[in-house]
Amino acid sequence: MEMLSEAYKDIIAQVVRIAKTKNLSVTEDNVYQKANKELLPLIDNMFVDIALPGSGIYGIENLNALLEKANEGASCLLLLEHYSNFDLPAFSYLLRREPDGGKEVEDAIVAIAGMKLSADPIVSAFTAAYSRLVIYPSRSLFHLDPVKDKEERIQGNAINRASMKVLNELKTQGKLVLVFPAGTRYRPWEPSTKRGVREIDSYIKSFDYMCFIAVNGELLRVREEGNMMDDFITPDILQYTAGPVTSTAEFRSHHRAKAEAAGIDDKKQAVVDAIMAELEIMHNHVEAERQELLEKIKH
Repeated sequence: MEMLSEAYKDIIAQVVRIAKTKNLSVTEDNVYQKANKELLPLIDNMFVDIALPGSGIYGIENLNALLEKANEGASCLLLLEHYSNFDLPAFSYLLRREPDGGKEVEDAIVAIAGMKLSADPIVSAFTAAYSRLVIYPSRSLFHLDPVKDKEERIQGNAINRASMKVLNELKTQGKLVLVFPAGTRYRPWEPSTKRGVREIDSYIKSFDYMCFIAVNGELLRVREEGNMMDDFITPDILQYTAGPVTSTAEFRSHHRAKAEAAGIDDKKQAVVDAIMAELEIMHNHVEAERQELLEKIKH
């Protein structure tokens, strides 16, 4: 298998060159970074080159229904599984080519992005193609040394305060806030990466509605060594399945009550575990049919 950094060396160089014309550094003054759509054709070409026939969006009517609620003033979340660095670029591409309102949905998306995506100049250049709100993950702050990393802790907290302020503004502006509840890409050799991050409960609590989105297929395989651009290219059928619009309050209340009845103390994690379980059910439901399509392509 070929690495992304080798197969698309020229395109990567172009993306970095174009992105450099904009200020990519993140401070508390620019945590909300709007998409640089000049980059999209280059990244789209990579997707078209790797994705197999049968890739697409399923349940677009659910995404349209969620966007309608957002446009009426409700705060709305998209909760996606996360397998590869191409999950967001591919989702964006497929939405923009979905005739039944997909472009409007894509235009409304603001992705929550961790600070580490801004640390690498190449990865940062690719993320610049999509509107995002940058945060400093609490688990990363937790591992910083109070003395040695004092300045970074101060910066991280300042960025998070600014991000929460902007997030509260975006909620009522017809946006769909996209979050990967696992907080990282799934790595088979590290099962804990499949578990949802406890802090996701806070997002659920502060939003009105959400849609779960299963992601089936991987165009890039995560490597145990190397950076994000060194992932292996794996042509595949990539399918996104959006579930129905769900009331966050009802979902959270139901699963907190279940946790209470089961004697589970950490109700926040119980809610997030329920989210991941729902995504897993959706994923497995789609996978069998997707595998049949792959077999037909092979033969």
